[in-house]
Amino acid sequence: MLIGNVGRDPEVRYLDGNSQGGTKVATFTLATSERYKDRNGELRENTEWHNIVCWRANADVAERFVRKGTQLYIEGRLRTRSYTDPQGVKKYTTEIQVDTLQLLGKRDDSEAAAPQGGYSSPAQPAYSAPAQPAYSAPAAAPAAAAPAAAAPVEDIPADDLPF
Repeated sequence: MLIGNVGRDPEVRYLDGNSQGGTKVATFTLATSERYKDRNGELRENTEWHNIVCWRANADVAERFVRKGTQLYIEGRLRTRSYTDPQGVKKYTTEIQVDTLQLLGKRDDSEAAAPQGGYSSPAQPAYSAPAQPAYSAPAAAPAAAAPAAAAPVEDIPADDLPF
């Protein structure tokens, strides 16, 4: 799980070269920062850069709404792969394969980051507690009404617990 800021606009590609029906993949970098005080009490900051890879629907979201500077919450898996550079040297890279991608930050930030073509990010309302009705005492039952019969305890199955 990572929360960080995008370092560059996503690079989107299609695996079979066909933008109409090919598998979409988006890659970008994400910076996460850790702030702490050292032995002398000075505030230090350590920034780590992560290579992010989004596939299919997550790649579509990244293409439409993610821009440099966007704050994201990402859940995913680490994958290490190797490749050979142009000089013939074998190199390794570790990437985060995204399972969950969520836009964070204020709506203004997302709109400012949206491309000029007119995509705007979906509303990401801040968390608020669910609305609960105000408490009111139950209304007194009319005297003429008969009390409802309660089901006997034996009729309720043991696995039908409300929690």
